[in-house]
Amino acid sequence: MFKHLKSDFPASIVVFFVALPLCLGIALASGAPLFSGVIAGIVGGIVVGALSGSKIGVSGPAAGLAAIVLVAIGSLGGYENFLVAVVLAGIIQIIFGIVKAGIIGYYFPSSVIKGMLTGIGIIIILKQIPHFFGYDSDPEGDWAFFQVDGQNTFTEILDTLNNISPGATLIAAIGLGILILWSNVLSKKGKIFQLIQGPVVAVVVGIIYYIMTKDHEVLSISKDHMVSVPIPEGISSFLAQFSFPNFSAITNPQVWVTAFTMALVASLETLLCVEATDKLDPEKNVTPTNRELLAQGTGNIISGLIGGLPITQVIVRSSANIQSGGKTKLSAIIHGFLLLISVILIPTLLNMIPLSVLAAILFVVGFKLAKPSLFKKMYQLGWKQFLPFIVTVLGLVFTDMLMGILLGLAVGILVIIIKSYQNSHFLHIEDKSDGMHRIKMTLAEEVTFFNKGAILKELDSLPRDTYLELNLLNTRYLDYDIIEILEDFSFKAKERNIDIKLISKRGIVENPSSYIDFFEKRPKSEKSLS
Repeated sequence: MFKHLKSDFPASIVVFFVALPLCLGIALASGAPLFSGVIAGIVGGIVVGALSGSKIGVSGPAAGLAAIVLVAIGSLGGYENFLVAVVLAGIIQIIFGIVKAGIIGYYFPSSVIKGMLTGIGIIIILKQIPHFFGYDSDPEGDWAFFQVDGQNTFTEILDTLNNISPGATLIAAIGLGILILWSNVLSKKGKIFQLIQGPVVAVVVGIIYYIMTKDHEVLSISKDHMVSVPIPEGISSFLAQFSFPNFSAITNPQVWVTAFTMALVASLETLLCVEATDKLDPEKNVTPTNRELLAQGTGNIISGLIGGLPITQVIVRSSANIQSGGKTKLSAIIHGFLLLISVILIPTLLNMIPLSVLAAILFVVGFKLAKPSLFKKMYQLGWKQFLPFIVTVLGLVFTDMLMGILLGLAVGILVIIIKSYQNSHFLHIEDKSDGMHRIKMTLAEEVTFFNKGAILKELDSLPRDTYLELNLLNTRYLDYDIIEILEDFSFKAKERNIDIKLISKRGIVENPSSYIDFFEKRPKSEKSLS
């Protein structure tokens, strides 16, 4: 795990700077004590990071649960009663992992997952515009389109135009310039610029700017536009920030309803983020989903016991980790320790970080998730991929994460129903071992994203030093999701010394260099693989 420390440590610092304001903002949006968000971030980094099988996923308090938490704290009669529901939700998640419910994530089509990533990228950009210009009337965690104060995302942006803070805007622009220069120019000039990440430099410059201009009449940045970490006066006041569950509320049926709701929503959000981060992972690692549920459940039990918010794996921090060069789970664990150390030792220094600089960092993260080229690529793949993709994007932007995903999934299923007839979903394996592993795998006549779990399981179970004959002679329709699975598997096949012979009506190919190119480069008039 320490082999990639030189990559993981700089990435953990970036994730720390991204996670800190999000932890505080989500707590504020949830109507919970500010420190509860930090607790969830610490537990998500250290505990879940250590137990999870994901190499690049980062866990912490999730904006998707903020509305549930806000309502639950009021309806259950206080935060201590709510913490009982968090502990119970963790136990339920562990049960989900034991009964192997993690496979649910494989039944979401690739177009919906990509739409989720793109939609979140757009939301990040839109929600950070007020912070970029120093207009911070709403908490960082207010991620829904229609907000609790009667505003929506676009009216909030319009209000920003009348409330621009010159100092916050100037340092945000400087920070954004540093990030672009670092990413596009300096990172290619020498190892020192790869070791020291651009976001870290932007934050340091932001602190220096605040110190130098804090007495300036025009360029100074007010406290409202700065990170706000609780500052304990001593050990006793620090420990006083922790809350503990009131287990006498466990007999309240509403506590159990809240616990099951949070467990279900948190598990679904985690599983979708797991698949999304695996797609972003340049190493194409596959996260064991049932182990992830066990890790998340353990994290929620511990977080609830010491006063933290519920935890999920979160795509904003995970994507920031990937884009900053994180290689192993060590980056997530270190970020958790950085949160813990910082709130104990340097809360005053943290409160000198302008929120507008963090907004600039998140601008870059959001753009990388929602690149315009992705829209073009999804459109070129055809309407069966583009329609669920764009519906998911719009659903996320104009409603919330879960509703957007459900809308995209509904459209994806509708597309399959319209364009496909009922087919035999089977996967036939014929073992022709004669001193070596010779496997013949024959796919069905039509293979859709419903078959992802079964095919992925069979491919992952192939032993080393195998000769795989992949027969698609009878396959008339092969979903793009399955092509992506084959593309990702070819990367791991080389490491496991697995040779692949692809047989189809288009010809016989040994160890194809790109399955996507092989299947997608054909006349538009062709209706099948033949």
